[in-house]
Amino acid sequence: MYAAPGTIYRISDLELASRLSFFIWSSIPDDQLLDLAVQGKLKNPAVLEQQVRRMLADQRARALGSNFAGQWLYLRNIRSHRPDEDIFPDFDDNLRQGLARETEMLFESIVLEDRTALDLLNADYTFLNERLAKHYKIPNVYGDQFRRVTVTDEYRKGLLGQGSILALTSYANRTSPVNRGKYVLTNILGTPPPAPPDNVPPLDETPGKVLSMRDRMEQHRKNPACSGCHKLMDPIGLALENFDAIGRWRSSDGGAKIDSSDTLFDGTRVEGPVGLRQAVLKRPEQFVRTMTEMLLTYGLGRGIEYYDMPVVRSILRDSARTNYKFSSLVLGIVKSGPFQMKVKTSEDTEKETNKVAGRNDN
Repeated sequence: MYAAPGTIYRISDLELASRLSFFIWSSIPDDQLLDLAVQGKLKNPAVLEQQVRRMLADQRARALGSNFAGQWLYLRNIRSHRPDEDIFPDFDDNLRQGLARETEMLFESIVLEDRTALDLLNADYTFLNERLAKHYKIPNVYGDQFRRVTVTDEYRKGLLGQGSILALTSYANRTSPVNRGKYVLTNILGTPPPAPPDNVPPLDETPGKVLSMRDRMEQHRKNPACSGCHKLMDPIGLALENFDAIGRWRSSDGGAKIDSSDTLFDGTRVEGPVGLRQAVLKRPEQFVRTMTEMLLTYGLGRGIEYYDMPVVRSILRDSARTNYKFSSLVLGIVKSGPFQMKVKTSEDTEKETNKVAGRNDN
């Protein structure tokens, strides 16, 4: 007896093993996972949890850094990022790769050490080699190999202080408070701003006219067509303005001292990148919800729909008990209905009918 299209059913243990392995390892199941699936034991909640924890502690889980983090944080975009050589002559491919690798390794440490997801914003360590340490002006790091380094400057802690994020949200020749603000709203807070209206006037780039980025943005915001969205994005981006277009720290722009203080859209007053980070961490569930939605999207291979939101909220409630440990987020996803269930399609029914009839059209 075959189910009609639209019927929801539980996937087999072998399908679960495959879905689980590609989610965490971006690869096929290993022998242990397959053996449990063949024996029909993988659907047992205790066995499933043991396997998830084993897989997350395995070095193959580093794939989440390059694949999931690369997708969620747009790290792949840095491969095509080309800062202006006349303005940034020291930016080369080694630095480009190093910036991306630093962020991937931070994420990998969260996975392999089962740390709280909030450490992505507040970690007091990072991963550097000599080239990247020189870029950040951090002393006593030598050689090409990346190693764990304690972060002593508060403004460098977490994702918002990493050159990869700061560079890929900039233009080739300058920073972009708009791009940075939009990035934080979308990828960190999960509240993307509305699309810009048609015929938005460009930022004033008159040659020889020396203005700080803040001055140019304030001029731009005077246009009524621009002010609404910019009130959301600009304060966030301006809080990061001490970082130049390739993520180096600076104190002036256009000959003027940088003022990185501003008031966010919710009325919170922030002072630079440290204040911005602290403001985000005051609502930890918002960041973790965004990350969970992205992780669920990655695990399912489809976008999140309104009917998935009760699952997201349930995962957040359970994960809060462990201060949002990474394993609790993954376990919540793996044990959820969307991950373990499937909807019968008309294509599935047709394949079953052909199989019964002895036909194979492939």
